[in-house]
Amino acid sequence: MQSTVRDNIVELISAGMRLAQQAGALPAFEIPHTIPIAPSQHAAHGDYGSPVCMGLARVLRRAPMQIAQAIAPHIPQSEFVSQVEVSPPGYLNFTLDAGWLAQQVPVILAAGESWGNLERKESERVQVEFVSANPTGPLTVGAARNAVLGDALAAVLDAAGYAVEREYYVNDHGSKSRKLAVSIYLSYAELWGSPVELDEPIYPGDYIAELAQELQAEAGRRYLEMERDTALAEIMEWGIQRVLAGVAADLARLRIHFDSWRHERSFYTGEPSLFAQQLGRLRETGHIVEKDGALWFTHPDLEKDAVLVRSAAVIADPESRPTYLASDICYLWDKLVLRDFDRAIYVWGADHHGDAPRVKAAAQALGIAPERVEIILYQLVTMRRGEQALRMSKSSGEFVTLREVIDEVGADSIRYMLLTRTADVTMDFDLELAVEQSDRNPVFYVQYAHTRIAGVLRHAAEQGWPAEVLGDSALLTHPSELALLRKMVAFPEVIALAANNLAPHHLPNYASELAAHFHAFYHNCYIVDSDPAAVELTRARLMLARAAKVVLARVLYLMGMDAPERM
Repeated sequence: MQSTVRDNIVELISAGMRLAQQAGALPAFEIPHTIPIAPSQHAAHGDYGSPVCMGLARVLRRAPMQIAQAIAPHIPQSEFVSQVEVSPPGYLNFTLDAGWLAQQVPVILAAGESWGNLERKESERVQVEFVSANPTGPLTVGAARNAVLGDALAAVLDAAGYAVEREYYVNDHGSKSRKLAVSIYLSYAELWGSPVELDEPIYPGDYIAELAQELQAEAGRRYLEMERDTALAEIMEWGIQRVLAGVAADLARLRIHFDSWRHERSFYTGEPSLFAQQLGRLRETGHIVEKDGALWFTHPDLEKDAVLVRSAAVIADPESRPTYLASDICYLWDKLVLRDFDRAIYVWGADHHGDAPRVKAAAQALGIAPERVEIILYQLVTMRRGEQALRMSKSSGEFVTLREVIDEVGADSIRYMLLTRTADVTMDFDLELAVEQSDRNPVFYVQYAHTRIAGVLRHAAEQGWPAEVLGDSALLTHPSELALLRKMVAFPEVIALAANNLAPHHLPNYASELAAHFHAFYHNCYIVDSDPAAVELTRARLMLARAAKVVLARVLYLMGMDAPERM
């Protein structure tokens, strides 16, 4: 597994600090636990820079430049760094060695599909729960960002070495499931010419009529001939399973698959139920109070108490009395105690921002370290077709399904476009741009780079070059070659950055930059040169092209996208 260039430079800086102290160039001080380092913004300042000396200025009572000038001469020599320089106001700048960069080509080729993967952390189990839309109808396009964020995050955590499980939480307890059953039942009865009147809310939409038609074909008049509550209970079970089958099929088209599906109603079955057990725990620790016939969760970190169980005087149906928080508390215990995950990551829409502190407080009340609970809140996406915004709400019955958008623009465009921004930023998704075959479309631009490499390798094969051609990578000295290599060797850092910050938007940003560097290499260097004197250089450049193809395919894979050989 690969270590990152950034981590290796951090080790050099730490060693330089120790040696500077031993030599008397600096007084004794504790080496910082965290040493910041980032790619340099200007080529004149090398490839990486660290502002660590600015942070040491207060501790050492010296100017940052003086500290940097004291550390730089003591930084050990390394095969991957050719130069260490100091720049105002006190940066330590590192230039990667061109020879070492060239040596990474065979390393990348040997690693293949594992390139970029970090050291395995199998002892740390992480669960990512995402999508988890109510099983009351087909997925709307509004669920797409949740799906793409969660799946890419799980992929990058896996590449970073964690043992990852993807889970879909099925909200199948309470009034919404009953509402689905009633909606199907009324439509089903109408199909038989036996309309039923029920003074209950229903879901509108053509999908309800379609489900009723399926039920009619499967069950005939059976549900009209049995006791109504029994019929509704069976139809609810049938409807949820049918909706979930459609959800799974739609997500599979986005190349998203779950390791487990956890049903909310399981928390309320058994004697004692998991729900009853958690109520008991919270009572014992003083986190439940009773007011106005309802049970409330109380915690000093919360501005006000939160309802756990509604009053029977307000909600007659016992199944509808527990709130979402009640189920969230059960789910916390289920994940982090019963199933013993080390971390539980939730991907929620920003409209749930008020729930996040309650869940964190509940974890603490249950004796679970709150830092084991991580909640990603993402902002909404406005889907547009040119200037026209698309509806995304199921409640009105007028909405665009995820299935329809996949049909229109394809899974790759959806996945890439929805990863390009940080989760906390609202974004527009232009469906017309998503299918445009031009450099304006970033999906086309990135995938075309992979296709272009495949085309170069096919052309080379037609010219008699073997598919696994080997050469002397030390010949790769052109600025475009070295720029491409710098970007390729940075891939493990991108994985670490995305995993550590739960920020998969780094993947498409990196993919776009990598594609740009390959396109520049393609335009500035003859990869397959017909000049007999350039045979060895052609070998080396074909190796570089193959290695670039490996890296580009890896980042596309982590984003859940196809790496096309032809377009």
